Amino acid sequence: MFFLISIYLAFISLGLPDTLLGSSWPFITVAFNIPVGHGGFIAMIIALGTIISSLLTHILVKRLGTGKVTVISVTMTAVALLGFSMAPSFGYLIVFAIPLGLGAGAVDSALNDFVARHYAAKHMNWLHSFWGVGALLGPALVALLTNQGYSWRSGYFSVSIIQFALVALLLSSLSMWKKFEVTENHNEDNPINPQPNGMFSPFKAKGALLALMAFFLYIVVEGTLGLWGASYLVATKKVLPQVAAAGVSFFFLGLTAGRMLSGFASTKFSNETLIRLGALLVIGGLMVLLLPLPNFMIIFFLVVIGLGLAPIFPSLLHQTPIYFEGHDTQAAMGLQMAFAYTASIIMPPILGQLFSRVSFSLLPMTLLLCALIMLICTNRLASIHAN
Repeated sequence: MFFLISIYLAFISLGLPDTLLGSSWPFITVAFNIPVGHGGFIAMIIALGTIISSLLTHILVKRLGTGKVTVISVTMTAVALLGFSMAPSFGYLIVFAIPLGLGAGAVDSALNDFVARHYAAKHMNWLHSFWGVGALLGPALVALLTNQGYSWRSGYFSVSIIQFALVALLLSSLSMWKKFEVTENHNEDNPINPQPNGMFSPFKAKGALLALMAFFLYIVVEGTLGLWGASYLVATKKVLPQVAAAGVSFFFLGLTAGRMLSGFASTKFSNETLIRLGALLVIGGLMVLLLPLPNFMIIFFLVVIGLGLAPIFPSLLHQTPIYFEGHDTQAAMGLQMAFAYTASIIMPPILGQLFSRVSFSLLPMTLLLCALIMLICTNRLASIHAN
């Protein structure tokens, strides 16, 4: 139980830094007298670091084991966050963004693969709901501290202390990781039925591109709604900005609560059933957004979309050992996470330019198309790997 609790806490620690930058940035721009747009450079460096480390995690796990990789990665994020809290200028933020991205990507990929191989689907859903808890607590912590008269630095410092405490907890559990970890070398210790190694070997698995595309499209829907949902509501539905902000908050609340509920549902339904039901719920919610609705109904269906998205990502992750059976699952997990992070970098800005130059009314139609293609990909995956 102690070991599982430490993994849950690690997922909270993954979510905490993810929302710190956005909530702290208005204060940082004033403190360093820099343009607001400079925040994009920091976010880009962090995202690129997560992509690189996700792709390389399978090498580190083979050499060090998941436990040590997790400890090292969380230590990197703790040091980076402490660096943010002490940075005397914008240039230092760029420097510390590098270990923050590298550490976050490695621990994310390593833990997702470990849980997919060793735990039931309910834990994958609950773990990702704990990420949502961390993501919700980050801005709340910044708001609380700044309202009490503390600097934005106090938010980063507080989260870094939490991360260092988690490092101590993970260090105390290192011996437990060895009882779970699969230590065989696929090529040397299993010569009768060797599994192909290499970063890109999972591409050879049946339906690999469908799985990677599903991750990409999922993030397009979630990321675009999170970034541009409020702008869509203001521009198209003519709601007040504060109502629009509340709507997006409820969307993330639905996403987080939905993953907790999905954990219970996974004891009754298969991953693929939850993915299919979730996608249908998302499609239905996006279709309803096309209709003229009162404000409370709009917010209600944003919650519905969040609930629909909730089981898709963790259920796809938990299917990795099945979809990439006979291949290096850690490398496959790294590729999936890299596709997800890539989608989060390039698609919301591209779609934001499209919506702002043409019309924000395109948002639900665009995301509806993405959700439909995602459903097709996941259904095809299910048929390929059906017993």
